[in-house]
Amino acid sequence: MIHTFAMISLGCAKNLVNSEQMLYLLSEAGYELVPDPEGAELAIVNTCGFIDAAKSEAIDNILEMAELKKAGKLKALIVTGCLAERYKDSILQELPEIDAILGVGSFADIVAAADAVLNGADFSRFGDRNAPIEEIPRFVSTGPSWAYLRIAEGCNNFCAFCAIPYIRGRYRSRSMENVVAEAEELAQHGVKELIVIAQDITRYGTDLYGKRSLAELCRRLAAIEGIEWIRLHYLYPDQFDDELIEEIAANDKIVKYLDIPIQHINDNILKSMNRRGTGEEIRELFGRLKERIPGLVLRTSLISGLPGEGEAEFEELCEFLKEARIQRVGVFPFSPEEGTPAAKMPHVDYEEAQRRADLIMELQAPIMDEFCESFIGKTIRVLCEYYDEEEQCFVGRSYADSPDIDGQVYFSGMCREGEMADVLITGTEDGILFGEQV
Repeated sequence: MIHTFAMISLGCAKNLVNSEQMLYLLSEAGYELVPDPEGAELAIVNTCGFIDAAKSEAIDNILEMAELKKAGKLKALIVTGCLAERYKDSILQELPEIDAILGVGSFADIVAAADAVLNGADFSRFGDRNAPIEEIPRFVSTGPSWAYLRIAEGCNNFCAFCAIPYIRGRYRSRSMENVVAEAEELAQHGVKELIVIAQDITRYGTDLYGKRSLAELCRRLAAIEGIEWIRLHYLYPDQFDDELIEEIAANDKIVKYLDIPIQHINDNILKSMNRRGTGEEIRELFGRLKERIPGLVLRTSLISGLPGEGEAEFEELCEFLKEARIQRVGVFPFSPEEGTPAAKMPHVDYEEAQRRADLIMELQAPIMDEFCESFIGKTIRVLCEYYDEEEQCFVGRSYADSPDIDGQVYFSGMCREGEMADVLITGTEDGILFGEQV
């Protein structure tokens, strides 16, 4: 008998990779994926547990699946991921509708969990979250032309506001051989863009090889036939060295787009949040990157309302954004995370933090508009993702656009999904570029 399951994957790209690994394991075991939980025997919710909004979303999805189970439309419910790991001592008591729970170190046990719950047994397993990364194949759910490439797990930074090291464990790099082998396989299946991810990719290799090895890894990835773009996500600002900067500048396959979360610019806040480096060092780094990498697009993330942020500190952050003119900015109001040092520190209330976040985005809007307008009249390379039947045009991304977080390019022409196209940009609106294939 073939059993059916539905997968709900929440949270970050790293969590999505875990979901894709579970898809592979279940499919290899004879389980059949269906798109709608109402048509499945088993639902799996792979949760995020990072901030309050993510936790609420996870719980809402669990409760929704529980209602389907009560209505007889679902036999069993499995919960995995960060929320499961973080609240393993209480989640089953508070949500008795859950039949099985797996921690972040136990994704490989998904088939055993599924078999157990469909036979009426409970299942709970929490493996060592600091264990070396287990190499598990996956079914890529993105694309067809791009995929995430996770190169490490966990984090050693222990920022005062962040619970990730307590949930995901210490930093562990995958071996370069395994990363390259996976990238080669992705290329063979038509992937043209690799989005290199980890909690902190600049530390890649320090645990395995005793040195920063991201530049070397990029060289090896760039040598893979079929790979055209390599996009780097989540580079910690204090870990840049000249080798990495030169590799980014010289390697034509590395898109000139860097995601460098800084969180704030005020020295006192950076120190109290256990962020290495100073505001001046961040300014110097951004200036050096722009000087040595022509056409560079920077993305950063900020947190408004951090402990210690008064009006003067917030104004300093705003002035920095006006000066730096960073093209891509995301901002989150501070959410005190239980078990972290920052949760015990005095801070502004959430409403004020949200107000400041809104002000930052208002400040950022004309900077983004100016950046988008700078493309008008230029021909740029675009990765075509799909054809929009309603708009009667193709939709893709430029080097300046990471999937799901940045803009898109709408263009006319004759193209195919997954192919690169040269597009003359003719206009822009609300962060979207419009053009025609040339």
